[in-house]
Amino acid sequence: MHIKLGIVMDPIDQINIRKDSSFAMLLAAQKRGYELYYMELSDLYLDNGNARARMRQVSVERNTDMWFSLSDEKERDLADLDVILMRKDPPVDAEFIYATHILECAEQQGTLIVNRARSLRDCNEKLYATRFPECCPPVLVSRRAEQLKAFVGQHKNVIFKPLDGMGGASIFQVKEGDPNLGVIIETLSEHGACQVMVQKYIPEIKEGDKRILIIDGKAVAHGLARIPGKGEHRGNLAAGGRGEVKALNERDHWIVDQIRDDLQARGLLFVGIDVIGDYLTEINVTSPTCIQEIDRETGSDIGDELMQAIENKLSSSARLIN
Repeated sequence: MHIKLGIVMDPIDQINIRKDSSFAMLLAAQKRGYELYYMELSDLYLDNGNARARMRQVSVERNTDMWFSLSDEKERDLADLDVILMRKDPPVDAEFIYATHILECAEQQGTLIVNRARSLRDCNEKLYATRFPECCPPVLVSRRAEQLKAFVGQHKNVIFKPLDGMGGASIFQVKEGDPNLGVIIETLSEHGACQVMVQKYIPEIKEGDKRILIIDGKAVAHGLARIPGKGEHRGNLAAGGRGEVKALNERDHWIVDQIRDDLQARGLLFVGIDVIGDYLTEINVTSPTCIQEIDRETGSDIGDELMQAIENKLSSSARLIN
């Protein structure tokens, strides 16, 4: 198949090619002979309702001195591309939302968007997990201080999270009687203006917050357990956690089974879920990471698995591949 693949991502000149999952995807696509086109969020636009972008053809190589090469810019319709990977990191702010609307126009003209534009808007990575309460720890989302304080009183040891955070930012562990509880709630909720999530603390976090990657409803055989550093409650690698590759266990597969149909119905082709102990805590749909860490330890090629899933989708659609 001759496939034209576009990617919307953060600036490619600023990525860490040893860790970046978007880079791994580009390498896998290039190995299959795809034409690759690079875009940033600011390159997308609508012209009389037609989705277009300023894009550049890109080639990549695993070279720490110079890992990419870009052609001259060219204005073209997004619908000229067979598939677009939306890999812009959060926050899911107004500009991110506007971009999904532009991508949805291309989607309506037959371009495969990974992940589906509407689902990127609909599926907040923390709230979406709560659709599967049988998989989750006790959790409350509220902006009311009295409700949040009552949850702490009930469960004694909890984790507070903002709904729009990433990388472990602004996550607090709080125990009953903590004198800082009031100010933490005020800060996260902006004095009651914003919804806040609070979850029962899961002590198995000491064994790691396991990232499990799912491609078209099928879990990758190994996940990456992000283990907190000494004195920390956050396993996020960005917060100093240590990664350890682990095979999925029976409970992990059970959780994937519970969410699979909904993921596929929403066009969420590439997802990263977070599991602590027996519990699902997040479903990451924007730009899931950890591909390279798992590949290095297991010899897998997750990027290539994703490209195969994309080819399967394109083959089964009405879109013609030249």
